[in-house]
Amino acid sequence: MQECHTGLCLSVYIITFVLGFPANILAFYTFCKKVRQKPTPIDILLLNLTISDILFLLFLPFKMHEVSNRFTWNLPYVLCPLSGFIFFMTIYNSTFFLTAISVERYLGVAFPIKHTLKRRPIYATAASIFCWIFNILHLSIVFIVPLIGDDNPSGPNGTISNAPKRNVCYENFTPAQEKILLPVRLELCIVLFCIPFLICSFCYINFIKILSRLHHIDRRRRMRAIGMALGTLLVFALCFGPYNVSHIVGYVMWQSPKWRDKALLCSTFNACLDPLIFYFSSSALRGNVGSMTRGVKNRLNWCFSCQTLGGSCGGISKTTKDKDTQEETNES
Repeated sequence: MQECHTGLCLSVYIITFVLGFPANILAFYTFCKKVRQKPTPIDILLLNLTISDILFLLFLPFKMHEVSNRFTWNLPYVLCPLSGFIFFMTIYNSTFFLTAISVERYLGVAFPIKHTLKRRPIYATAASIFCWIFNILHLSIVFIVPLIGDDNPSGPNGTISNAPKRNVCYENFTPAQEKILLPVRLELCIVLFCIPFLICSFCYINFIKILSRLHHIDRRRRMRAIGMALGTLLVFALCFGPYNVSHIVGYVMWQSPKWRDKALLCSTFNACLDPLIFYFSSSALRGNVGSMTRGVKNRLNWCFSCQTLGGSCGGISKTTKDKDTQEETNES
């Protein structure tokens, strides 16, 4: 069963949802608008990453409900593999799209002329479709594992001992299930995390080296780009590293480590960190955030001004009313 403390898991899920959902909706609106006007490869990749995060956040309440019931699954069981599939699939979607964005950034500074001539939105669209299909096929294991039977299905009374336990979701695996699941997890770690992380590291390290030599670029713009690259690598390593290390440890020990669910919380938190990457990667999003900030600031200033003027106006109205009353008294 899960070893994660209920309060810890629920806190991370709630914070991720509250911070991540509005931020990703704003990013989704921005990238949709930009793609409709003038699509660029980076905007298409960022839009797909945003869609993946929103899909993750939409299914996160199912995990909240499970945790709040002490990891007992009392919803329709069909939602169990579906929510698990979306949960894990969107995590690895993030690794792929972050890697694709790093490749796009690197090619833009390493081969500016050649890349500009061959830069086509259709290539980013094809890469996005490939990422979705590739991850969907890999994470279909979530639907398959519960259907795998044990080598010794008969219990002491001749009953089926490996009947799926409907009160838990994707837990308490049988030896036959672990025999399939643990090697698959190792493959997921290598193919969906290690290789993308190596590619992402190569691209951003060289991206930083090239930008450091380009002194003709505005220093503020250059530092923002370097900060985006370092931040992306840090998010990549901290959010997805612990969970994928648990796959390696699980394969070596031939059992799921007890801290695996805590490591998964790091991957969960990624959904509210991606908007920070969007902010540094897209001038359109920075413009929208700036417009919203100015709008909120103007609205607050207007409210404070109204309160101040309201008191003055009230005083002026009262003085005028008293004056009129005094004049009526004198006339009578």
